[in-house]
Amino acid sequence: MARNLIIYYSRTGENYVNGEIKKLSKGNTEICAEFIQKAVGGDLFEIKTVKTYDDDYYVCIEDAKQELHSNARPELKEYIDSIEEYDNIFVCGPCWWGTYPCAVFTQLEKLDFTGKKVMALMTHEGSGLGSSERDLKRICSGATFGNGMAVHGADASKAESKVASWAKSNM
Repeated sequence: MARNLIIYYSRTGENYVNGEIKKLSKGNTEICAEFIQKAVGGDLFEIKTVKTYDDDYYVCIEDAKQELHSNARPELKEYIDSIEEYDNIFVCGPCWWGTYPCAVFTQLEKLDFTGKKVMALMTHEGSGLGSSERDLKRICSGATFGNGMAVHGADASKAESKVASWAKSNM
């Protein structure tokens, strides 16, 4: 049986939701990552940065833009050292300036994806998958790639059947 790893970064607190700033007690990407785990099994790994992003949404997105433009790799509290035991890797994150938060790349660049199948899931408020799939193909050399999925963040809590069907179709 295939072993699955679900790597995700998710933001709680202030988020942009349907044109408004709302406080979320659970991030949209975390909700989707848990739907994947429920549908196909696997281990969850949450990416957490040493330096937390500002609680203010607008400050956070400006910091995220600067990280992206400088190709920053924020330090993480914990790292996965190896994905050798896994067959399928789901990479889940919010769309920040058209791709994953730089912290996701911090983790991915430390791993060997040879022989792994990688799938992108991105939560967004209008950007879809952005360049996430292209970026994964650049970083995850040696991997094969399944179909990506974009989930409108405001609808994440209602997307379980869609996420489950997508995850199963990538097995």
